[in-house]
Amino acid sequence: MLKTRALTLLGLILAAAASRLAPHPWNLTSVAALALFGGAAFDDRRLAFLAPLAALFLSDLALGLYPGMIFVYPSFLAVAALGLALRGRRQPLPILAASLAGSVLFFVLTNLGVWAEGRLYPHTLAGLNACFVAALPFLRNTVEGDLVYNLLLFGGFALLERRFAALREGGPLGLQPA
Repeated sequence: MLKTRALTLLGLILAAAASRLAPHPWNLTSVAALALFGGAAFDDRRLAFLAPLAALFLSDLALGLYPGMIFVYPSFLAVAALGLALRGRRQPLPILAASLAGSVLFFVLTNLGVWAEGRLYPHTLAGLNACFVAALPFLRNTVEGDLVYNLLLFGGFALLERRFAALREGGPLGLQPA
């Protein structure tokens, strides 16, 4: 039963990762939602972090590797850690709060990285401010993408759990509350 759950979760994550390969506006992707969902849904903490990162890496191989990966990947690990806090609390309000927190966390960490590299902005407070201001249009797309994909992943899996007992934590015997 737990195998069925893990395989279903992996399938959802791979499907969402594949959506990254379709044309889309900058930062309007499924990746942060994958990390948040993975952290919240996988019973195995290793899979909670590895599955979303593997999906991201596979799509990066298809799209092309980039220098900013050094900031992007740790950002998604942090979002997956937020997902761990959702375990046992997968209700709409905590998911919404975690989704917004994940968007902001990604925005702050990746833009601090861009600023720290020093290629585009000087290492001054004005440079840091300019970096964040220039990135604001991407933040909107990040928030929108995270909200939509979190709704699809969390909502879709909740519907599947209701329909198929084998997907619930603890399996069909109800060893743990669904």
